[in-house]
Amino acid sequence: MSITTTWTIPTVERNLSDGGITVIHWRCQASDGEGNTWDAVGTTSHTPDPSASGFISYDDVTLANCLGWAKAELDVEAIEANVTAQLQSVLTPVTASGTPWSD
Repeated sequence: MSITTTWTIPTVERNLSDGGITVIHWRCQASDGEGNTWDAVGTTSHTPDPSASGFISYDDVTLANCLGWAKAELDVEAIEANVTAQLQSVLTPVTASGTPWSD
C-alpha cells in the first residue's frame, strides 16, 4: 500500500487595507489512491509588513507562497507522519470492538 500526502490551502484571511495575509487555513491529506483518506487541518497566523521588500499583496499571492508560509510555521514531517499513520490504522486495524454473541 502506497500512501501519499497532499497539502492544500482552502482559504486565507487578509487585511482589506493592504492585502496582507494574516491567517492561512491549511489541509494535509493522506491518500492510498483508492479513495481512502485521512486529513489534518489547521491555521497559521502571520503578521504581514507592507513596507518589507518581499511583501506580496493578496491579489498577487500564489498557492506556492501560502504553502511556503504555512509550512515554515509547522512541523511538516510530524503532520505528514500523523495523517499517514492514522490512515494506515484505518486500513489495517489491530483492534476491534463488539460482542461475540451478536456478531
